Amino acid sequence: MSGPKRVTGAAPIDSSITPLIATLTFTGRIVGRALSRIAIEGAIDEIPRDGPVILASNHTSNLDVIVIGSWLTPRLGRRIHWLGKKEVFDWPIVGWAAARGGVHPVDRGAADVEAFRLASRILDEGNILFVFPEGTRSQDGALQAGRDGVASLAVRTGAPIVPLGISGSNRVWPKGEKIPRPGGHVTVRVGSPFLPAELLPPGTDRRAAKPLVTNLIMERIAALLPPSQRGAYGHVTPDPNQPSATPEA
Repeated sequence: MSGPKRVTGAAPIDSSITPLIATLTFTGRIVGRALSRIAIEGAIDEIPRDGPVILASNHTSNLDVIVIGSWLTPRLGRRIHWLGKKEVFDWPIVGWAAARGGVHPVDRGAADVEAFRLASRILDEGNILFVFPEGTRSQDGALQAGRDGVASLAVRTGAPIVPLGISGSNRVWPKGEKIPRPGGHVTVRVGSPFLPAELLPPGTDRRAAKPLVTNLIMERIAALLPPSQRGAYGHVTPDPNQPSATPEA
C-alpha cells in the first residue's frame, strides 16, 4: 500500500495531539458532563489508528462537535480534522483555538470544489476527517436525507467510513437556541468501518456510485439511532451485528 500523498509545495497537515488540543478535549469533557450524561459505545476499537478515515455522523445540535471531538480524540490518539465556516476564525479566542485545533476554514459562498479539494487533501495525507453528511443540523432531531459530498470523497480517496449515531443531543441543545438545557442523556454509537467499493455492484462507475454510497452511509447511521430519530431512513432495520439504539435512548 502506498503512503500518504502530499500536495507539492504545501506543508504536511499536522495531525499530532498538541498540548492545546489535549486541553481543549479535556475542557470539552468537563463542559459535556456539566450539560448531560455522555456515553460512547459500539465499535470504537475498530476505528483505524492510522491511515485515512471518514467519520460520518448525524447532526442535531452544536453539542455534537463538542462530544465527538472531546471523547473520541483521546480514545483514538489522533487529531480529528473538520471543515468549518471561515467566519468562525474571526471570533476572538474561538477562531484562534479553531485554527490550531484541527478546524479548516471553508468559504460557504465559494464553489464546493474548494471544500472538496481540502477534504481530499486531508484524507490523501492519511488523516481523520469528520463530516456531517446531512450538511446542516436537523430542526427536529430526525435524520435528514444525505448529500452526495461524503460519498464523492469516499469514492475518490478510497477511505473507510465509520458511521456514528448521536442521540439525545438535540434535547440538551436544540437547534435555534443559544443556551443549552442541562440534563438527560447523550449517546454516541460507533458502527463498524466499511469500504463502499466492496459493497457496490461490480462495474459501477463514479457517477452512479455516489447516490448508492450516500444511501449506504445514511442507512448505517440510521441503524445506530433510536427509531424516533431515523427520519428519512425510518425503514432501516438495525444490523444485529452492529450496536443499535433502543426506543428509550
